[in-house]
Amino acid sequence: MAEDVGTRTRPRAKTPRAPLPERAKTDDSLRAERLDTDGALKGDVASAERDADDVVDQAREVADAVLNEARSKADRESLRTPPAEAAAVDAERAEADHVVRVERAAADGALDRDRKEQADTLATLLVHERAATDAYLLTERDRADDAVAHRDDFLGMVAHDVRNLLNGVVLNLALLRPGDGAPEPQLTAAADRIRRYVARMNRLIDDLVDVTSIDAGKLAMVPVEGDVAALVTEATDTFQPAAREKGVSLSAAVPAGPLLAPFDHDRLLQVFANLIANAIKFTPSGGHIAVGVEALRGLIRFGVTDTGEGIPAPMLEAIFERFWQAGKNDRRGMGLGLYISKSIVDAHHGRIWAESELGQGTRVYFTLPVSGAPTPVSKGRSPVRGHARAARRGKGTADRRRRR
Repeated sequence: MAEDVGTRTRPRAKTPRAPLPERAKTDDSLRAERLDTDGALKGDVASAERDADDVVDQAREVADAVLNEARSKADRESLRTPPAEAAAVDAERAEADHVVRVERAAADGALDRDRKEQADTLATLLVHERAATDAYLLTERDRADDAVAHRDDFLGMVAHDVRNLLNGVVLNLALLRPGDGAPEPQLTAAADRIRRYVARMNRLIDDLVDVTSIDAGKLAMVPVEGDVAALVTEATDTFQPAAREKGVSLSAAVPAGPLLAPFDHDRLLQVFANLIANAIKFTPSGGHIAVGVEALRGLIRFGVTDTGEGIPAPMLEAIFERFWQAGKNDRRGMGLGLYISKSIVDAHHGRIWAESELGQGTRVYFTLPVSGAPTPVSKGRSPVRGHARAARRGKGTADRRRRR
């Protein structure tokens, strides 16, 4: 059967990805190592040449000393030599000295040429080897970029299809009603569990999509002047049911009046969702979680404090890395929430960190700069930049927008 050219799938044009900060660090490190290698190599060569020159000079000094001693002895034994013969001997010696000087100069010139040729050969060899290394590195990066691009495309398609299927599950779940009378308690409980599972799957999909956007440099923020105190209250109210179900008390401490700052409402709500959900997850029943906000000099500081098990001091920075887990066998999440939160805070030109002692709970703080204030950035990462806003949240986000 003839192929339908009109329906043939055309290869999509490759979209240039934003340069990753890790690659810039790799390139800087490679350049620094090459400069250090060149300096060390030049130093080793210069040291070897100095040692060789010292050996040659010492040998020549010994030879000259022996010759001078032999001449002095000959002169003492021939004190009665006629003046004419003495003059002839002096002329012969002067000619011999001249020949020695010429030969030594020629030997030094030949040695210098050999050294220059060796240096040029070594430099050429290094240039070729480094060019080959750079070519291999660029090829590997191109292949890695292609693989990541295919992964991102695949993830985008899968995320879209899975969301559609999950939405279909929720819609059909709403249609499953008993014929007469009130629904049975078991059916109601099962329906609630399905809704929670669907919500959790949607959150996992959103996290994966967000990580892809961060890697591509497309997690752009749209800051709008708003009341961060109202944001803290909204986040706390959202998680009150989850806290009560776990047997944990959740409270918020906010100022009486509005506290204004430019921020992306949905993204900062996502940060609070990650921090409060983590606090609920690791706080035992009977514990307490406090969410607060305060205005400091030039910035606004948020805090989420819990009375959970705490985090070891060496892990306080590692918890913000992707796929970090509290333990090797911990399966209470994918380890992306704090990594995404850090990226969002960095994109707001803020800073996020944790303080904790084992057995005494954990305190996670993050800051936002106010207008005209300095813009600190979390340690070890540059602000996330992008050209397009990442995919938004699902139905919950739309509901929050309507409430605004």
